[in-house]
Amino acid sequence: MKETRIGIVEDEIIIADSIRSVLLRMNYRVAEPCISYDEAINMLQADAPHLLLLDINLGETSKSGIEVGRYIRENMDLPFIFLTANSDIKTVELAKTVNPNAFLVKPFAQDELHAAIEIAMHNFYSHKASTQPKQDKDFLFIKDGTELHKINFNDILFLESDHVYVSVYTTTRRYLIRTSLQNYIEQLDKNLFLRIHRGYVVNLSKIEKVQGSHVTIGDKLLPISKSYKDELLSRL
Repeated sequence: MKETRIGIVEDEIIIADSIRSVLLRMNYRVAEPCISYDEAINMLQADAPHLLLLDINLGETSKSGIEVGRYIRENMDLPFIFLTANSDIKTVELAKTVNPNAFLVKPFAQDELHAAIEIAMHNFYSHKASTQPKQDKDFLFIKDGTELHKINFNDILFLESDHVYVSVYTTTRRYLIRTSLQNYIEQLDKNLFLRIHRGYVVNLSKIEKVQGSHVTIGDKLLPISKSYKDELLSRL
């Protein structure tokens, strides 16, 4: 995958920095390492990595890497690899409950890390591509009260997420729906729409200007996350 972004969740700073250095040498893009559950969730939402390296034991925090893995399985769609110094039966059985895409026991060599990443990503994204239905429509339906409104993709300017609500801005009005942004992303044409920030998805054909860390659509100035900017510029 071009410009692969990898996240690291590891409470041992020296180990995290070492893994980050190894990944950079292998030409991966790497988010700033996280040391806790809360930091991990924020990083996942802000940087949208393609894969996560996740330590099972996060020091003395109340939530471990298992909880991070469970959050991913319930709310996101990306592969993760568990890292652990323990390979006992209890740890393995606990890890299996959240279906990791690989399991690495510390210490591991660079070649082992590289192989685990590439195989996990290949299997995950190949399966995803093979099971994803072909995009054969150019519209979606939005529920507004008791009515269903048919909205053509070309009429959508952008989508904005605010916790459990999504605002769909069209050429004529704004719709507010109680749902997740990820739910709508899966319904949209991937060739026409792109996520530019954890809270924004834009219709690429509606972008009028890109300036610094923002895009302009109509009279709206929308932020671009650093982790999405390269993809945005390449798509434009």
